[in-house]
Amino acid sequence: MNSDKQDHGILALAGEVLATEAAAVSALKPRLDGNFARAVRALLSCRGRVVVTGIGKSGHIARKIAATMASTGTPAFFVHAAEASHGDLGMITRDDVLIGISYSGETSEVLAIVPVIKREGTFLISMTGNLESSLARESDIALNVHVEREACPLNLAPTASTTATLAMGDALAIACMGSKGFTKEDFARSHPGGSLGRRLLLRVSDVMRRGNDVPAVTPGTNVLQAVQEISRKGIGMTAVVDCERRLLGVFTEGDLRRLIERVGDIRRYRIEEVMTATPKSIAPEALAVEAAQLMDRGRCNQLPVVDEKRRLVGALNLHDLMTAKVI
Repeated sequence: MNSDKQDHGILALAGEVLATEAAAVSALKPRLDGNFARAVRALLSCRGRVVVTGIGKSGHIARKIAATMASTGTPAFFVHAAEASHGDLGMITRDDVLIGISYSGETSEVLAIVPVIKREGTFLISMTGNLESSLARESDIALNVHVEREACPLNLAPTASTTATLAMGDALAIACMGSKGFTKEDFARSHPGGSLGRRLLLRVSDVMRRGNDVPAVTPGTNVLQAVQEISRKGIGMTAVVDCERRLLGVFTEGDLRRLIERVGDIRRYRIEEVMTATPKSIAPEALAVEAAQLMDRGRCNQLPVVDEKRRLVGALNLHDLMTAKVI
């Protein structure tokens, strides 16, 4: 087969898949009615955990929905429907809300759970493509995720139906998130290992250099001695402090190059004569991302860290922020 013709067929079929799944998701919007609002209120008033269950492809979707809820402020976990009948039902209590997922609404492993949790008094929300099914009839609330057809050309493989179910689960999770006033900071607390967590939670004090690693000299120090301090501490600058370690200025490697270009022989100069007075600085409790922004605005690679009395307590350079993956 001609490769161009083959590519055309591939792209056409892929386009049909995307169009079918997009239509399946769009068809959900008119179904957002009082039942959906009741489901959200049930999740918001849940005193225990939200438990999401399913098997096969629906199980994969259930696991993702539980993960999305947990990361957006609704405590949730996944229970495999087959494992539930072999001991994992002990995880579900009367204070929980169970979301059961079965597109047919007749999945035997899911239905086997229903009598047990109903006796327990657990609230049951189902997501199914058949509102006349056994699962829908036994549910306190049934959400309709019916699709006209699967994206599979044989209309067999769960494709559009799983996409629609996932989208409905996302709608539940985000509706709960919005109702709770969940913030970026709340999200970061549940994602401390992610880039957002680092940006929103990491403080300057977590990444700054301390103690003997902080370069510092007094105002009367000779420039050559200050250069030696810069070389020893290896962050491209030294702070200039008074006897109480209050910050008076900074002297950087860039300042040194400019000084040499201007005067040639630097040996006769004291650091107080050539330092940058009233330099930019940052507090230890500031967010590390604020330090990155300050460096960017000031076109500098280093910052002294000072307390509320302008006493030098640390130092920070661009490499420290890169190592901490703040930038």
